[in-house]
Amino acid sequence: MQVMTARDAVELVKSGDTVVIGGVVSLVTPEATVRALGDRFRRTGFPRDLTLICPNRIGWSSELGPHGLEHLAHKGMVKRLLASSFSAKVSPGFVKLVMDGEIETQVVPMGVLFRWLRECTAKSPGLLTEVGIGTFFDPAGRMRAGAENKERDASSRQFAKRVTVDETECIFMPSMLIDVALIRGTVADVDGNISLTGEPISAGVRQMAMAAKTSGGKVIAVVKTLTDRGTLHPRMVEVPGIFVDAVVVDSQAIQTQCSYEPAFTGEIRTPAPPLPQLPMSCQKVILRRAALELAKGDVVNLGFGMGTQLPGLAHEEGFLNDITFSIEHGALGGVPAAGGFDGAFGAHYNPHAIIDSTDVFDFYHGGGLNAAVLGFAEVDALGNVNVGGNYSGSIRGPGGFVDITHRTRKVLICGTLTSGGLEARFNGRGGTEADIRILREGRHRKFPRQVEHIDLYGAGSLERGQRLLVITERCVFELRKPGLTLIEVARGVDITRDVKPQLDFDLRIAEELRTMPAAVFQDGQMGLRLKDEK
Repeated sequence: MQVMTARDAVELVKSGDTVVIGGVVSLVTPEATVRALGDRFRRTGFPRDLTLICPNRIGWSSELGPHGLEHLAHKGMVKRLLASSFSAKVSPGFVKLVMDGEIETQVVPMGVLFRWLRECTAKSPGLLTEVGIGTFFDPAGRMRAGAENKERDASSRQFAKRVTVDETECIFMPSMLIDVALIRGTVADVDGNISLTGEPISAGVRQMAMAAKTSGGKVIAVVKTLTDRGTLHPRMVEVPGIFVDAVVVDSQAIQTQCSYEPAFTGEIRTPAPPLPQLPMSCQKVILRRAALELAKGDVVNLGFGMGTQLPGLAHEEGFLNDITFSIEHGALGGVPAAGGFDGAFGAHYNPHAIIDSTDVFDFYHGGGLNAAVLGFAEVDALGNVNVGGNYSGSIRGPGGFVDITHRTRKVLICGTLTSGGLEARFNGRGGTEADIRILREGRHRKFPRQVEHIDLYGAGSLERGQRLLVITERCVFELRKPGLTLIEVARGVDITRDVKPQLDFDLRIAEELRTMPAAVFQDGQMGLRLKDEK
């Protein structure tokens, strides 16, 4: 192992190399080496024709200049990309190259990418998985895509194959060799042993390092500090020194783009993590109704957006300690940090444990989650859900959505019936008098006859026996064998006036149609108590 400057370390990257890059937005992101790699290309025009593997997107908005993948937004530098999510806001130049066809891009579910890296490490033929069957990732072509995506979709189908194993339909992703891994830690000793003691998540750094090492490649680790031999307890070592070729010391490396928070890593336990009380709103109504589906002891994943506000509601209603929160990036227990693009999504205050993303997705794919509270962009008549399709000429990707929803027992898809200017009035009187009135509909319709991009395949969810609810501020749908079915409607809502016109398909109404619980609309605490059974 050598201690090197970032500028010298990236000289190890050669044209045509396959490079895996760790990090989640700003968490555990090797910013120093990614920036140095972009600087090298601007100076010399090399390296060229790289294949990048990014299980999650890296980079964040800043007035100080580009971060993450935006450093690599140069025509000719990147030839091919495997990634789960994108942000045109954070990486406009890079995403433009993708959309212009300058970078051949395969969008792969996040968990599939992490588990595939394990197979690359072992030099097995590849990853065999049922995750993604029927979705955009399925090579059989069940995905419906716009004409502008056909070329990119064709390349995805070439990368993965549909195979049948013992009468079970699966997707096969062939392994490949990894030439370079760019990873991040907190402390390295002089032998290259890496500790993540100051990081909120692990994000697969060890798996990335091993995949490069068994391929005969190089591992470059960015750390904040260097320490002497023997000063790291072996239980603190996330990446053993035998996997590491070069260490770059970046004293300016950040924990998150917000600030340093020792309660994210267990260094301290804060008695009062930020848990703001939600004002009465459509969001609060939706989260209250979703919480009625949870049971004591549930392990619950929270999706980016509305789901991150559930801990505040749980605190307000007194069931915060009755469930365990899990975010796919590895933190388990405690209170997930809200904030999304401008925060530290993925980190938890007072986590019970921080495990590796690869292991998290093994748990998710196997059905370990009891429930998931997730957002949506579109849901169609057959219960197919779109969260990561292309919008306004750009690309988003599903992140871990496909993985999270694969076998989770209760999938709670949450969002307003329309969006963009929706206005509602709540009558917070107690008892059965509480209700909602729609004052103005949103500009955007979210329930087409068919979604253009499938991230959750409704028929597959039914086959696996999952309970899938679509929860809105005025009604609740359940996925049943005929398709999406209205099972609850709020008091004050007229189905003919307030629901049917917002759907591009014929509305199925359950024979046992119920009224949404009035308590979700009332002022103050609703007295929510979780069920005892899972």
